Amino acid sequence: MLKIGEFSKLSRISVRMLRHYDEIGLLKPAETDRFTDYRYYREDQLPTAGRIAALKDMGFSLADIVSILAAYDDREQLERFFSARRKELEALSRDTAHKLTLLDAAQKRLRKEENMSYNVTLKTIPERYAATVHMTIPRYEDEGIIWGKMTEETCRMNLVEDDPCLCAVTYLDGEYKEENVEMLAWKTVKGRYPDTEHVKFRTLPEVTVASCTYQGGYARIAEVYAAVIAWMEANGYEPAAPMFNIYHVSPHETQNPDEFVTEVCYPVKRK
Repeated sequence: MLKIGEFSKLSRISVRMLRHYDEIGLLKPAETDRFTDYRYYREDQLPTAGRIAALKDMGFSLADIVSILAAYDDREQLERFFSARRKELEALSRDTAHKLTLLDAAQKRLRKEENMSYNVTLKTIPERYAATVHMTIPRYEDEGIIWGKMTEETCRMNLVEDDPCLCAVTYLDGEYKEENVEMLAWKTVKGRYPDTEHVKFRTLPEVTVASCTYQGGYARIAEVYAAVIAWMEANGYEPAAPMFNIYHVSPHETQNPDEFVTEVCYPVKRK
């Protein structure tokens, strides 16, 4: 039999943790002296201690390890535990990769000492005829659903694009929403065409907007929104209708976010 200190050295688990494992039923000593409360372990408990350490290194919680050890002779059950943990780690890896991408972009901007100011102008967008799709989609990043529906239902119409052709999305909700986002996608065209189930052709009215065009990925678009709103406050304007983004260069033309060109437009009126 091994005293707790000896077992600690051989298992490379601290005495404090061994006591905790005992309390939660994860690794109980072979014997406990009822007079002194000294704990004693058998040598054949060392492999179990090694399994616990290995499972902790994989990121399993102590509660999970209790369940895994109870099913250690059931290979199918173990496979389910390991597969579930793999999925968790893969999701964490994707999330970490996304955060690293954002961090890299921020560091590149700092190293280049980019000018973070944005040029906001007041302009009037004339009346225009457009193919429109009004839909509620799961999330903002699912915007492709709307454009896919427009393409699907007009692919045989031989649409003639306006010159210039404006492709845009108007955000119809009065607030940021985590789900069930209401949008109106529109694309300016020449000629007249019949409506389909989702695509409606209509004339959009002239609108005066506070406009800011920037080049770069969508991760920076919140900065542009802030710049336009600040300009409106400083110049005595307020929103007159839902804002929209015009995609001059979008993921449809390039997969390089640095090449995206987006025009943020807030319809405005004098306060």
